[in-house]
Amino acid sequence: MSSGNDASTQAQKRAAAQGRAQGLDIGWTVFSYLLAGMAAYGAIGWLIGRAVHVSLLFPLGMLVGLAISIGFIIYRYGKQGAAVSRAPQKEMTGDR
Repeated sequence: MSSGNDASTQAQKRAAAQGRAQGLDIGWTVFSYLLAGMAAYGAIGWLIGRAVHVSLLFPLGMLVGLAISIGFIIYRYGKQGAAVSRAPQKEMTGDR
């Protein structure tokens, strides 16, 4: 009888580990989006700033890249939480 309990415990542990791994994967993806956005738009700002001799375009490019990255992260990963909260709920009425 304990082998059935052990199997369910093992399955629960495996599911919990898989959930943690998926959360870690999403975290690294979000982090890489933030870095890539800042690097790409910072490089564009640096190149344009170097061409027109305005050194302020480099930090502005980095900030624009960060803002675009945050917007994309909210757009992409914000939908996951909203889908759970928008699940159809049964109305609870006392007449039945």
